[in-house]
Amino acid sequence: MTEPRSRSDRPASGAPQPQEADVLRKILRGPGYLKTLVLCALIGIPVSLAAFWFLVMLHELQHTLWDDLPSAAGWDTPPWWWPIPLLLIAGVGVGLVVKHLPGAGGHVPAAGMQTGGTSSAALPGVVLAALFSLPFGAVLGPEAPLIALGGGLALVFRDLAQLPATAPSTVLLGAAGAAAAISAIFGNPLIAAVLLIEVAGVGGPQLFAVMLPALLSSGIGSLVFTGLGRWTGLSTGDLTLDLSTPIPRLDVGDVLWALVIAVALALFLRPVLSGARLIAAYVAERPLVRTVHCALGAAVCAALYTLATGRSPAEVASSGQGTIGALAADPQAWGVGALIAVLLFKGVGYALCLGGLRGGPVFPALFLGAVAGVLLAPLPGLGLVPGMAAGMAAAAATMLRLPVSSVVLVVLLLGSTAMMPVVILAAVVAFVVTELLPAPPAVA
Repeated sequence: MTEPRSRSDRPASGAPQPQEADVLRKILRGPGYLKTLVLCALIGIPVSLAAFWFLVMLHELQHTLWDDLPSAAGWDTPPWWWPIPLLLIAGVGVGLVVKHLPGAGGHVPAAGMQTGGTSSAALPGVVLAALFSLPFGAVLGPEAPLIALGGGLALVFRDLAQLPATAPSTVLLGAAGAAAAISAIFGNPLIAAVLLIEVAGVGGPQLFAVMLPALLSSGIGSLVFTGLGRWTGLSTGDLTLDLSTPIPRLDVGDVLWALVIAVALALFLRPVLSGARLIAAYVAERPLVRTVHCALGAAVCAALYTLATGRSPAEVASSGQGTIGALAADPQAWGVGALIAVLLFKGVGYALCLGGLRGGPVFPALFLGAVAGVLLAPLPGLGLVPGMAAGMAAAAATMLRLPVSSVVLVVLLLGSTAMMPVVILAAVVAFVVTELLPAPPAVA
């Protein structure tokens, strides 16, 4: 009869098996992998430089079109009709790129964030489509073109160095180049790494099945520790920094309203994504003409917003990357009517641009979430900062379907971890609600 092993003889249930450690050690010691690491480090330099100047070019062109030219013509803000000619140019330019250049200017934004090295033949189309879309007022951000640009340049540099084009090196170099480029727009390498892990789908559905409970449990645990520390006056010695800026305390109302905001935004934004994918299928049949239709539709949304509110059409047109800062700095400058109008008109313009133009989905989603948070902030028991935090996390998780990246991105934007519990809860709830709703149409 075999004696049972003692507790000390049994392997820990959560410990990695020795075989896995041996495999990892063998990979790290392999000369090919070490050479790839060195190459990734070297490639990060030119890719980051290219991403920097690409973003500078986009910013300067947008500033010229939306600030300098109206000011030179004697207007403090662009007139209501201003988006129409600009987005007409955007529609024609993107339509021509999609129809005639290799790579169709990059993937359709309605398909979500994607990784993978872009071929050298497709890079000019990606850059041109982004230059036509983003500065001219498309309701999209620069992150998707940056991922394509960084991954594509990494593969170009590999070919110039005449290194072997193996499948593992293509994946690694493409991811490294994309991460180097994407960190330029978010200003932090952490979000680039987390974003690419989720976008690449490492681990597949099982990864999300494991991450969601862990993420939700960590948020609940943070709430419990916050409450116990406040009620007892005791400290566990957590690793935090004392910030000079006062951060509001989370209350029960903030947490409960965060759940409501998450569900509401998931229900509001899921039709935006479904509509965008239907629009993408519509555009694919006749890309040139129907891309122009989408661009003009977004322009009409911006024009109608200005006619209805008297505010700048740039608040509906463009990604919202600049406007979100103004909203956070002075939310009282926006009346309830303006907040509702920008939520509706920008939501429609967002769907049109996701389906017809080229760019990324991140910043418009964050802006719409922030607007919803400001709009709902006067509710009893809800503060402005928790409302914006929950709104941005819920909107990002709904549109990107990347809950961990959404949490990290919103926390980094806020510059503090004080709102992390509501950010986690809002992101997880919005993601789950989104996944339980009927699946949106697939993008071909």
